Amino acid sequence: MSKTQVTVDQYIACVEAEACTDPNTEDNCNWIKSDRGSHPVNCVDWDQAQDFARWVGGRLPSEAEWEYAARSGGRDWKYPWGDEDATCERAVIREGGYGCGRDSTWPVCSKPSGNTTHGLCDMAGNVWEWVQDWYHSSYSGAPTDGSAWESPTGSGRVHRGGSWYGSAESVRAANRSTNVPRNRNDNSGFRLARDAL
Repeated sequence: MSKTQVTVDQYIACVEAEACTDPNTEDNCNWIKSDRGSHPVNCVDWDQAQDFARWVGGRLPSEAEWEYAARSGGRDWKYPWGDEDATCERAVIREGGYGCGRDSTWPVCSKPSGNTTHGLCDMAGNVWEWVQDWYHSSYSGAPTDGSAWESPTGSGRVHRGGSWYGSAESVRAANRSTNVPRNRNDNSGFRLARDAL
């Protein structure tokens, strides 16, 4: 699992290589802000995340892999750091205003006290993260080997991690959401995984 969410600067390189397409350019999209290179790329859809993953030789994590990592290696914790409530000391959330009062995302790894025990940043907050799986309302029938659930039952893919718009409750490691794969929301980004060699 990558330490950080994919940044604007990383995504720019993919666009310049003509392997990725431009993200959405609405007001809160980091793509159009010249000072946001170290922020997570947002306003990208699921297919754009897939294009970037292919370009760098990675992949989107499965939902099971994502939650295992967000729980610091599968610990029975509410958050990546333990059971203490999420605050702006540990996560970029809606506390004192959106994005901890900044009304935006923050540069990746700005909240080191919120890291997992393995050093993964922003597994709680900043941007929701696309994962490989199709959304199902329960885990009944889910793969038991940690792989992605690829059989669709609707039109949504899974989002994990919460965002700068969300409450402390929304960034719990167990929280999940769904989004239409073509949506390019300003609270959506991604991180990558790789298969072990």
